[in-house]
Amino acid sequence: MTSKECISKDSGRQDGLIPGVAETPMPYAADDADDADSADTLAAASNPQYRALNLARLAEQGMLTLEGGRSSVAEDFRIIKRPLLRQARASGAEAIRHGNLIVVTSAMPGEGKTYCAVNLAMSIAMEMDITVLLVDADVARPSVLKVLGLSPEPGLMDVLLDPQLAMADVILKTNVANLSILPAGRSNKHATELLASRAMSRLLAEIASLYADRVVVFDSPPLLITSEAHALVGQMGQVVMVVEAETTTQHAVKEALRQIESCEHIHLIYNKTKSFPGNDYYGYGYYD
Repeated sequence: MTSKECISKDSGRQDGLIPGVAETPMPYAADDADDADSADTLAAASNPQYRALNLARLAEQGMLTLEGGRSSVAEDFRIIKRPLLRQARASGAEAIRHGNLIVVTSAMPGEGKTYCAVNLAMSIAMEMDITVLLVDADVARPSVLKVLGLSPEPGLMDVLLDPQLAMADVILKTNVANLSILPAGRSNKHATELLASRAMSRLLAEIASLYADRVVVFDSPPLLITSEAHALVGQMGQVVMVVEAETTTQHAVKEALRQIESCEHIHLIYNKTKSFPGNDYYGYGYYD
C-alpha cells in the first residue's frame, strides 16, 4: 500500500466523528431566523419535497454549513473534495466511468463515514457550478436523515421496489441551494439483491449521465459488516474509505481494501488520529 498523504490540522472536539471545528459560527439574529423561517414555510408550501435543515443546530454539532464561515472542518473538506471533483469532471482520455458517483464507506461501523459523507456533500454544495445529491445507501442502518435532523421518508429502496415510482418523487430539496437528498427508504430483506439489480444499474446510469453538473455522494454500509456495500461499491466511479485511527485494525483495513481492489480510484481518510500531544489530525491520501 502506498499513500500520498495530505495531513490537515483539526482541533478540539472529542465527541464527534472527526474532531471538531476551529470556529463556532455566530448565532442567527432573531430577525434573520424569522426571515429564514418565513422563507422555509413558503418553500414548503410550494414544494412538498422541500425540507428545511436546521443549519444553526448542525453547526453547533460540528457539521459543515454555508453559514459556518472559515473553520478547520471547512478547510479540511476543501482539501478532501478537490481531487474527487477533478476526477468527477475529467473528460476525454482522463474521464472515468461514473466518476461523479462517489461512495463513502469504512471497514467497520462507527468510523465516521456518515459524518464524512454529509460534510463532503455540504462542501461540494458550496461550489458555484455543481449540484450534489446525497444518497443514504446504508439501507440496513440509515442515518443520514437522523444526522440532518429529518424524519424517515420514502427513498432509494422504494424506487427500486416500485417501477411506477420515479426518483424525482422521493428526492428531497433543501434550504442548501445546491444540495438534495435521496433517503434510504423502507427496509427490505432483499436489499443486497436490489442494490445489485438491473434496476439499480439503470438508476445509477440515469443519475450519472443525465445531470452533467451533479455529483452524487453515497453513504454506504460498512464493508466488513454487510454484503450491501459490495453490491454498491462495484458500481461507483470513486470510493472514499474512512479509517478510524487507533481503533480499526490493520487486518480490517487490508481486508476491506481487498474486497474493493477492483475499484481503480480509492481515496483514504485517516480519521480521529492524534499525531502530536494536544493536536488532532486526520490524513487524506490515495490507495494504489
